[in-house]
Amino acid sequence: MIETAFVNTPLGIARIEGSINGLQSITVLDNEEEITDIIPEPLEDSVYQLQEYFAGQRKAFTLELNPQGTDFQKRVWKALLNIPYGKTISYLELSKTLGDVKAIRAVAAANGKNPLWIVVPCHRVIGSDGSLTGYAGGLHRKKWLIAHENPVKQQSLF
Repeated sequence: MIETAFVNTPLGIARIEGSINGLQSITVLDNEEEITDIIPEPLEDSVYQLQEYFAGQRKAFTLELNPQGTDFQKRVWKALLNIPYGKTISYLELSKTLGDVKAIRAVAAANGKNPLWIVVPCHRVIGSDGSLTGYAGGLHRKKWLIAHENPVKQQSLF
């Protein structure tokens, strides 16, 4: 049985769905939803780890994932998990890691269908020229997430 929770994040309300078989989706919403008072047990760890991420206390997730998609999409999403916290790669680089430079459009499309916001870090994929291109959650959120993972350090004046 799929459980659902709505939790507040710095980027809006997130809808989290999953079961004892794993996390199926995390989606940031542009509309208001009532925050879930009691988190269903299969989603508790997901909510906790997301809160740690936003608090700057977590750089990697240790969750059982169960996203629904095609075999190709799942391959792309698995490759996204290898992008280190605070790093970015281009869609071209991602295509190369999957073994087919010509599949760049298919890779970008699969990236855009990622159902696991933040946990599968599709926000870390940028254009070859360094531009923030495409993000299902909105470019303002992608920019925020990249900045969150790469905070600007105040340099000492002396």
